[in-house]
Amino acid sequence: MPTVTVAIPVKDGGAGLGHVLAAVRAQRLAPDTELELLVADSGSRDGSPAVARAHGAEVIEIAPERFSHGGTRNLLAERARGDYVAFLTQDAVPAGNDWLAGLVAGFALGDDVALVFGPYLPAPGASPMVARELGAWFRSFSPDGAPRIDRLAPAERAIGGRELLGRRGFFTDANGALRRSAWRRVPFREVAYAEDHALAHDMLRAGYAKAYLPGAAVIHSHDYSSWGWLRRSFDESRALRELYGYVEPAGLRTPALKLWGLVGADWRWAAESPGRRPPTLPARSALHHGVRILGALLGTRSTRLPSPLVQRLSLERRRG
Repeated sequence: MPTVTVAIPVKDGGAGLGHVLAAVRAQRLAPDTELELLVADSGSRDGSPAVARAHGAEVIEIAPERFSHGGTRNLLAERARGDYVAFLTQDAVPAGNDWLAGLVAGFALGDDVALVFGPYLPAPGASPMVARELGAWFRSFSPDGAPRIDRLAPAERAIGGRELLGRRGFFTDANGALRRSAWRRVPFREVAYAEDHALAHDMLRAGYAKAYLPGAAVIHSHDYSSWGWLRRSFDESRALRELYGYVEPAGLRTPALKLWGLVGADWRWAAESPGRRPPTLPARSALHHGVRILGALLGTRSTRLPSPLVQRLSLERRRG
């Protein structure tokens, strides 16, 4: 009987973890297909392992200091029995009962397809800024709603990370699956951040393809405080520099124009969404994007900052 594995790294998953696991258990697969649910728990103190086992998951318990985004996902893939392993995060809820079948169907688009991913939908109550950004980003992969496949021609497989910046090199393991036979050749790098982007680059350079399935969505978004957004942007932008060599433009003109454009995009989007255009939106939008731009400016220059400050700015408490 064929098996498909859903794998989730967890630490203090909270009340939402049960919703994620229940949504996974509700997935509709072919009658002859078995669903395996794996959880790697890295030191939860809120009873998350017991919640996972109550939903029929096999739980791998690891010490917190052993956790890494790439290494823990390699551990999950190694323990999986499925030919395909779909990864979620503890706060990414499948948007429908055909989510997993939709991801797995992406592998039929080509024998070389090693990675398949789908979009994020904003959670109820997400801010206009977050909802607009998620919708715009994932629509850009497939404006016509058709699957998208990315490959590198043989002559391109030595290109650097900068050439893969954007949609071509994007993959997410908050809503993505891998072909396990390809993973055995090309595992996750054991890096602190952006392990999913790095995997996509390595797979593409190894001659594999990745596919985007717009119908295989999860509900997954964040709304942090302003300080939290600055720190998240710091980590994300630090990873952009490490993986792609990207440095956020400095000065006054470029960040100001970027901020103006983002606030305008939020205002126009909200105009088309009933009830989403409060008078305070421009100020909220400017603060949201302003702190993210500041986080990007700092994150892509983190090597110039003292190590204690880097750790303070990092949402994941990463040192320099």
